[in-house]
Amino acid sequence: MKTMSVILASGGALLSTVLLAASAAPFEPSPGSQAAHGLRAFFDRDLAGLGGNGRSCADCHMPNDQFQLSPASAEERFQRLQLARLENPAADDPLFRPIDADDFRTNGDAASDYSNLRENGLVRITFPLPPNIRLIDPATNQPSGETFVDVWRSVPTVNDVALTGADVANPWFRGPNARGGYQMDARAATLEEQALGALINHAQVQALPPQQMLDELAAFQRVQFTNPRVRALANAVASAAATLPDPDLPLDELEQQGKVVFQRACAQCHGGVAESNPASPIIRFHDIASQCPRPVDPQGRFAFAACAPSLARNARTYEITVGAAKIRRTSSDPGRALLTGFVGGPAPQDDWNKFDTPALRGISRTAPYFHNNSAATLEAVVDHYIEFFKRVEVNAPVGGPVPPIATTDGVHFDRRPTLEERAALIAYLKRK
Repeated sequence: MKTMSVILASGGALLSTVLLAASAAPFEPSPGSQAAHGLRAFFDRDLAGLGGNGRSCADCHMPNDQFQLSPASAEERFQRLQLARLENPAADDPLFRPIDADDFRTNGDAASDYSNLRENGLVRITFPLPPNIRLIDPATNQPSGETFVDVWRSVPTVNDVALTGADVANPWFRGPNARGGYQMDARAATLEEQALGALINHAQVQALPPQQMLDELAAFQRVQFTNPRVRALANAVASAAATLPDPDLPLDELEQQGKVVFQRACAQCHGGVAESNPASPIIRFHDIASQCPRPVDPQGRFAFAACAPSLARNARTYEITVGAAKIRRTSSDPGRALLTGFVGGPAPQDDWNKFDTPALRGISRTAPYFHNNSAATLEAVVDHYIEFFKRVEVNAPVGGPVPPIATTDGVHFDRRPTLEERAALIAYLKRK
């Protein structure tokens, strides 16, 4: 573990010196470079002239947490804040702002219930409801007058974003960003757009940040990598090198076996240099049953782990108008359906519960997993996907074509990891 001393200044006033605990390849910015300015902005809680709520990017994208936010880190910060307030009632941690409190909709700026942050490591994302989608009031079981919905999502790492974003091939059926993008549902087309959304919705700035600041934040993010091997891979891609380096560490026999399983079972969705791009005929956006409640098969042919109560409580029921019909669906996060309202079409082409494919570089150090942090370990991730493949087979039409996601040859259901392969696949993922 290395440290980097960063001097943060704003308006000529020295704010602080930050010791950045970097994973394996700390970024050393050139003085005065665009990325160096972006580094300063990333840690700036003052945001002079913007009127924010005291949060910096680094408050949620914690450097010592692989630039993400784990439930353990959120809880540790909360406990430290309570201890500090015993001596100083005015002690503060900008992570805990009412906008991300569970009771914000009822108590506003007096909100104080941070259960989703503390227990799940999740922040609030608010969407206007599409015209054809309404929320059901749990008290009356009737459509409510709400015009927006809050969902709770994890904070993604900013590592390796130089390799992610939109792909050049395999577009989805509709926008926004049919070729992928940033945020878990690909709603942001660029890193600059993503930074703007975060400043408005999470730092609550009252004035639009200058484009230069957004460009500098994006420049800083583009030079953050999981490790030096991924940095070398990104440099090779940027230079259009004829041969790309393999970023994997040397593998033992079990890990090598796991890599073979990964390439068969996982790489059809987690493909490309970032391991984040599905290749045709695999469709770009998928429902992997990570939302709450999880699908249940009365016949027991597949069995997903049930959501923990702390996550299950985030589920809401929606009424969707499809032509002349009205259907109801329940989900803790309908994903891209909240962007498009496209629900009720053929299942593979429906936007309900659909998310973009996340990158997998450095996955061994970014627990917990999925858009809602519902898998605590890589073992839980692999077990989830074993059940996922079982469900695909159960739902496949009898006598019809095998879904591409489940087959290597178009004939057999042969992508699913077997129980005998489980240990090898987990060993490989833990090496990444």
